[in-house]
Formats: sequence, C-alpha cells, structure tokens
Amino acid sequence: MKKYITKTFHLFLPLLLCSCGAYNFTGGDVGDAETFQVSYFQNYATQSAGSTIEPGLDRDFTLALQDLILNQTSLDLVSSNGDLLYEGEIVEYRVAPMSATAAQTAAQNRLTISINVRFYNKTKEDVDFERRFSHFFDYPANSLLDAVKSEAHEEIFERINQDIFNEALADW
Repeated sequence: MKKYITKTFHLFLPLLLCSCGAYNFTGGDVGDAETFQVSYFQNYATQSAGSTIEPGLDRDFTLALQDLILNQTSLDLVSSNGDLLYEGEIVEYRVAPMSATAAQTAAQNRLTISINVRFYNKTKEDVDFERRFSHFFDYPANSLLDAVKSEAHEEIFERINQDIFNEALADW
C-alpha cells in the first residue's frame, strides 16, 4: 500500500508543479509581452486651477511606476519600443483643508495628486486605455507639508501605481 501511494505521489507531483506555473501572487497577466516602457511623466499640475507644481515629482513618479512593474512582473524595462507602453502627465497637485475646528480653522489638510495615464499593449490592442488616477493623503493642519511630503508621496504613488498596474495587467 505504501509503495502504491509513493508511486501515485510521484506521478502527480510534476502535474501539480506545472499547474502552479500559470499563477502569480500579483495577479498580473503580461500575455506575450516581454518588455515595457515608461515614458517620462511631465508635470502639468499648474494647468489645473488650485494646483501647484512640486519640483522633482515627475521624476519620482516615473521611477516609482518603473520599480513597481519591475518588481511585480518578469518584464524587462526598455527605453523605446516596449511591448507595453505607459505614458501620461501629472495633472493635479493640490493641498486643501478638509475639516475645521470649533475656532473655524483647518484641523486637517489633504494633499491630492492626479495622474492621467495612457497605456498601450502592442501584443493585445483591445486592452489599451486612457484614464485619470488619483489618490490623497490627509495630514494635521498644524504640520507643514514639507514635514510629511516624502511619506505622503510614497503612499500616494503606491496607491496610484497599484491602480495603474491593476487596470493594465490584472486580468480578473
């Protein structure tokens, strides 16, 4: 009996291991794509009423998107002619008061960043899209934005980039 179980186990083990190859933990489906390109995201935030420009935001966002895709897929980053192309612009960078105190002063501020993204897939064209992605970070009004900026940018980029990744590559 033990010999029969061992033979059965050895027979089905390769099938079990091969069937796991089609799945990954990120949910990303790159299809036949082998490479991706992230064009530089220009910062056009000042063209939106109430927005300000944040120096270096364009570079930081572009690098964060590249890093996320590199870490969650097996795709290679290229500077041109990628199978997958991400491009767009930063369209909003705004700080606004969110809640008031009894003395009618701001108790909390909200930093909002919005990114317009165009995605093109050369291997499967029916999944191309253009969409605006946005997220925010709330912080106490008695804190300066400079004091929370790196934490805020990191959290906002993480959320926006994960939304972009899911929209482009999650085939759920």
